[in-house]
Amino acid sequence: MKTILLIEDNTEVRENTAEILELASYKVLQAENGKQGVEIANSNLVDLIICDIMMPVLDGYGVIHLLTKNSKTSSIPFIFLTAKSDHSDFRKGMEMGADDYITKPFDDIELLKAVESRLKKAETLKNDYTRDEFGINTFLDEAKSLQELKNLGDTAKVKTYKKKDLLYTEGNMPNYLYLLQKGKIKTSRSHEYGKELIISLYKEGDFFGYTSLLDETAYNESAEALDDSVVVLIPKEDFHALLNNNYGVMKRFIKLLSNEVQEKEDQLLNMAYSSVKKRVAEALLKLQKQYQQNAKDVFSISISREDLANIVGTATESLIRTLSDFKHEQLIEVKGSNISIIDLKKFEVYIKKYF
Repeated sequence: MKTILLIEDNTEVRENTAEILELASYKVLQAENGKQGVEIANSNLVDLIICDIMMPVLDGYGVIHLLTKNSKTSSIPFIFLTAKSDHSDFRKGMEMGADDYITKPFDDIELLKAVESRLKKAETLKNDYTRDEFGINTFLDEAKSLQELKNLGDTAKVKTYKKKDLLYTEGNMPNYLYLLQKGKIKTSRSHEYGKELIISLYKEGDFFGYTSLLDETAYNESAEALDDSVVVLIPKEDFHALLNNNYGVMKRFIKLLSNEVQEKEDQLLNMAYSSVKKRVAEALLKLQKQYQQNAKDVFSISISREDLANIVGTATESLIRTLSDFKHEQLIEVKGSNISIIDLKKFEVYIKKYF
């Protein structure tokens, strides 16, 4: 049963609206003002919020402002319910992050259709962007459901890249959002003396290349296939249209950006203060978390020593010595370019004990 939070200061309207929703088999939590509504949203699992604009203590704009600042509540679908029908109020509400807007008086069908529509889209976004083929397909389905993007399926193209093929390079302007369907992709930056640092690693179901698209700036990194890879190329015009027309998608990419910034900060901190041995160990664990599909299997990955050194941010010679130490301590097994973590728990315990 879906839970709906109804925030409305008019007792009659609130109770009548709650009755309609309960008859449609929704659980309804009621709040008589914005402050109470925010408290309920923060302390309960809510699937959707219906909120009046003009209220005492804290109005609807204040409610949505506070909820969107909280990561716990920022993704809850939000519908404004108000007697105001002025276009400027509608625009302000949508700009602040509302997903829909219903003006009073409304009929039962109008209310229930709006609720069903928002819950359905929210459910799609929960499943959307999972790191597998399903996430890719649901993203495209979500995009194609928008009128402005009805031709996305025709314009998005799928391209195959061989190992070591470049998808884009530093300094070029972006034209696509990339969605990895199969294989592995790395993004890296080069030092003026030719030294490379791998910034990010991507696996099936990951988006990449979106930072420059959002900033509308040239790429500050290059993307290269680590394995033979299949990539969906979504034209930037369609990506921008999707962001402009779907707040849930926009929030998803904002979250991706914030996670990426945090990862970069952690990477810089690690390189500045951690030993090479610790950085190599953590790089191997990062690869394991990124690419291991079956937790019961021994994790094994084929990666060049140069690429692994560029992930760690060290010289290839230092990396090879460290891998040799790990092999001697029976933490890993090395065969050619293939590296296997023999016992993951033992490896994790080793890192905690010595680092």
